[in-house]
Amino acid sequence: MTMAENYSCEYPTIDPNFFDLIVYGSGLPESVLAAAASAAGKAVLHIDTNPFYGSHFASLPLASFSSFLQSTPLLPPERSADGSASSSPYHSIELETRCVYSEVEIAESPMPEHSERFIVDLSGPRVFYCADMAVDLMVRSGASHHVEFKSVEGSLIYWDGRLCSVPDSRQAIFRDQSLSRAEKSQMMRFLKLVQAHIASESEATLSGEGSLGISPEDLEIPFSDFLLKQKLPPKIRTIILYSIALATFNQDDGGDCRYIIKTKEGIERIALYISSVGRLSNSVGAFIYPIYGHGELPQAFCRCAAVKGALYILRMPVISLLIDKVSNQYKGVKLASGQEIFSHQLVMEPSFTVSSSALSLSDDKVLDGSSLASMVAKGVIIANKAIQQDSSNILVLFPPRSLFFQQSTTVRALQVCSSVAICPSGMFLVYLSTPCDDASLGKECIRAAMRTLFTVPDPDSFDGISSNFESTGASKPTVLWSAIYIQELTHVASLGAIYSTPMPDENLDYWNSLESTIKLFSSMYPEAEFLPKTKVPENVDEDGSLSE
Repeated sequence: MTMAENYSCEYPTIDPNFFDLIVYGSGLPESVLAAAASAAGKAVLHIDTNPFYGSHFASLPLASFSSFLQSTPLLPPERSADGSASSSPYHSIELETRCVYSEVEIAESPMPEHSERFIVDLSGPRVFYCADMAVDLMVRSGASHHVEFKSVEGSLIYWDGRLCSVPDSRQAIFRDQSLSRAEKSQMMRFLKLVQAHIASESEATLSGEGSLGISPEDLEIPFSDFLLKQKLPPKIRTIILYSIALATFNQDDGGDCRYIIKTKEGIERIALYISSVGRLSNSVGAFIYPIYGHGELPQAFCRCAAVKGALYILRMPVISLLIDKVSNQYKGVKLASGQEIFSHQLVMEPSFTVSSSALSLSDDKVLDGSSLASMVAKGVIIANKAIQQDSSNILVLFPPRSLFFQQSTTVRALQVCSSVAICPSGMFLVYLSTPCDDASLGKECIRAAMRTLFTVPDPDSFDGISSNFESTGASKPTVLWSAIYIQELTHVASLGAIYSTPMPDENLDYWNSLESTIKLFSSMYPEAEFLPKTKVPENVDEDGSLSE
C-alpha cells in the first residue's frame, strides 16, 4: 500500500467536491467569514488540520497549549509517483506551513496540580467592550446564543511604583482614594467635556447643523496635546491615554506618527468606554470575558455557519493547491486523503503560505511569510493568588516607560479566575502582552511586568531589571508556571482568488481583526450583506447570552 493510500484510509470522502468557498483554518476571522458566506447563500467547506476549533484563536488545555507553541510545521505527506501529474489539467503547488511562534520559553517547573483543568487562550490577553462592534455582531448573527460572558470587574494602572484603580464612573471617581480632590475635579470636568461633545455631535447629525463641541482644529491634533491644553495633571493624562483610550504606543514624546492617536480617535475611544460601562445587565464594568475562554468565539460562528449549511471537517490537512495549467488561476485544493476539492475562492489562516513565484504570478502579489507586520511579546502565568486582594477578573496596564526607560509600548496584563471556568478554584491565569519590533526588548518588558506583579522563583532570569513596586503589605502572588514567547503579526493578504487572514493582533479588543474581516468579505462578495440579523432558533437557551 502506498503512502497516499495510507492517508486516504484515514480521512473521509467529501461529497460534493465543489464549493463556492473553501475555508482552511478555524480561527476567528475564518469562522466569521464562513458564517457570513453561508448566510449569504454560498456553499462553504470549512476544514482544519487540527483536532480542535479555533486555530490561533483557540483555548487549549495547558499541556496542549505548550505543545502547540513549540510544534514544528509538518511536511505534506509523500505522494506516489504514478504519472498522473503530467496528465492532470492542474499544477499541484505544495502548501507550506511556517512557524508563527518563536523564542518560546516554558517554565522548567512541573505542571501545577490539576493542570488538566487549565484552559489557556492563544489570543490573550483579550476582552470585549460591552458596547463595541464585536458584541453587536455576535448579537446580530446569533453567535451570542452559543457563548456566555462574565464581567471584568475593573482596571488597574501602574503609576509611580503603585497599582491604582481606574475609575469608570462618576461614583468611582469620587470613591477613589488614590486621587486628590483636585484630580477628581479635573477628571470629572474633562469627562463632562467629552460627553457634551458627543451629545453635540449627535444633535448636529440629527439637525444637519455643525457641532458645538470640541473644535475641528482640536480634533486633528495629537490627543496627548489636547489633554495638555485641558491642563490635566500627568496622572490623569496617563489614566485617560493608556487605561481608557487604551493607547498602545508612547503618546508623549513625538514618536512615530503612525501610532499617535488624534483627539478625534481618543474621544471616540472614551465614548466607547463610557457607553460600555453598565450597558449589559450582567456586567459591572466596561469589559467582559467569555466563559471557557476566547476559543468559544470561533466555535460560536462555526455553529452559525453550520446552521446555514456549511460543511465542517477537522483533522483534514490540505497538501497542495490546484492551479489551472492554461489560465494559471486557482481551481481547488488537494487533501491529504488524495481527494481533490474545487472552489471559486479559498481562505486560509496565516500559518499556511504560498509564494507568488510558485504560482508564476507578478512580483507585486505575495501570499507568504514576507508580509509580516510586526511582533507581539506574550506571557502566560499561573499564580497561586490574585494580584490584588479580592480581585478576580481584572485588567492591569503598564504605560510606556513605567517599568523602565526603554519600554516604548503599553504592557497589558489580564487576570482571570475560576469564575470563567478556565482554572481550578483558588488559582489564577494571567495573560501579558506588548507589541515589539525587537523580540529581546519585548520579552524584557513582559519579564519586568511579571516581576512587578509576582514573586518569580528564579530572579536571575530577569536580566537585572528592578522594580520599585510598593507592596500593599500582603505578599505578592507566586508564579507556579509560566511561558514567554513571541507571536508574529500578519496582515490580510490576497493572491487572486486565494486569501490569507491575520493573526491575533496586539490590541486588547477585536475591533481591527473584525474590521479587516468585514473588508475582506466585502471584497470577496461585494453584492452580499455581511451577516444579516438572524432570528433566534426556538431551541436555543438564552440564559447567560448577551442582552442589553
